[in-house]
Amino acid sequence: MRVSLLKMNDFQAPPIGTEGTILGVDDIGSVMVAWDNGCGLNVVLDEDRIEILPDEIIIKHAFRSD
Repeated sequence: MRVSLLKMNDFQAPPIGTEGTILGVDDIGSVMVAWDNGCGLNVVLDEDRIEILPDEIIIKHAFRSD
């Protein structure tokens, strides 16, 4: 599932709007995301905010050539 970052309370957070792919959920309930910019910070629910991207955007991402 693809997501976009809306808010992350961390000084090392990727920029707002960064997109990534959800890898899973860890033992404490944080969402593990492979951010497109290489960042590996997890999303802490109730602290950070992400938006699930619509299927249309996911399909475009899968076929882009860059």
